[in-house]
Amino acid sequence: MQSSAIRDLLRITERPDVISLAGGLPAPDTFPLAAVRAALDGILDDPSALQYSATEGFGPLRIWFAERAGVDVERVVVVHGSQQGLDLAARALLDRGDDVVLSDPGYVGAIQAFKLAGGHLVGVRSDGDGLCVDDLQRRLAHGLRPALVYVIANFENPTGATLSSERRVALADLAERYGFTIVEDDPYGELRWSGPSFPSLASLTDRVVRLGTVSKVLCPGMRVGHVVAPKPLADALGLVKQAADLHTSTLAQRVVHALVSTPGFLDAQVDVLKAHYRRQSTTLVDALRHQLADQFRFTVPDGGMFVWGSFTRSLDTEALLPRAIDAGVAFVPGVAFAVEADQSRSLRLSFATATCSDLHEGVRRLAGVVANS
Repeated sequence: MQSSAIRDLLRITERPDVISLAGGLPAPDTFPLAAVRAALDGILDDPSALQYSATEGFGPLRIWFAERAGVDVERVVVVHGSQQGLDLAARALLDRGDDVVLSDPGYVGAIQAFKLAGGHLVGVRSDGDGLCVDDLQRRLAHGLRPALVYVIANFENPTGATLSSERRVALADLAERYGFTIVEDDPYGELRWSGPSFPSLASLTDRVVRLGTVSKVLCPGMRVGHVVAPKPLADALGLVKQAADLHTSTLAQRVVHALVSTPGFLDAQVDVLKAHYRRQSTTLVDALRHQLADQFRFTVPDGGMFVWGSFTRSLDTEALLPRAIDAGVAFVPGVAFAVEADQSRSLRLSFATATCSDLHEGVRRLAGVVANS
């Protein structure tokens, strides 16, 4: 399934008669509208909020990101969402034909960015504990030499898996031994409601570019993210960004800084999000267990926004999708996330945006389509 087909799918799911479990959109009723409005009222007294600003980012926001990451501010570049950080890192780190390792199934935005940068994608199996680092180690021992390894270590998109502590240590050791860079994308890390938290890969090795965003904790329309990288690479990313767009929106950066620097605001906002997504996740999991029982195997998420699963019988989810849409429910078939492996029996469901009643009804409709297939 190509990216154009995914765009068509998302347009279809805007129909009012279709319950969409497809898009990974944050729940709009969690957006801090009043706080954004109040921040804007104060910021717009200063005309510089509407002026050009530094390529590397609004100084106070860079400092806030740096302090949160425990790094020097010179290592931080503010970007238009972590997706731009991913694109800039790909352009700065890859030469055409370089091998790029990522989980299979993998994040569609990463697949697109690495292909556009000329990378050769190498898919490594993923399971409930994230990227199978032992598989990567065997391939490295047989001569694979990637320029970078991309991971979403917390609540991976699409699988929802979290990279285990042991695998983080092993991956960091491999980066040191074989000289590749790890690109650690962390859009969902704040959205953990159960299970242990693990140290970031950036805390285990210096060979890491770490991507972050406010899209999942504030709202995606701000398009504010950041990159933490070793100083020479951060400088290079700044040059690439300058050529791409000069700088991230001054106004958006000022609003984000006003919000996150307000004492207690971010903790309260994250608490709201975790309670909301935990409730949504529990509803979807219960519906899947009740309606599809042993027909659909999946991992119960501890956070994030997704449930990934596979049917226990031969059932092509890409072929199933048009019938599901006709029945009034949408999902993303596994083929959209495939790097090398066959993902035809798999699909991704998002519990983030649909109401609890729609989650129940959407799974009921999906189960009906499966029963007739």
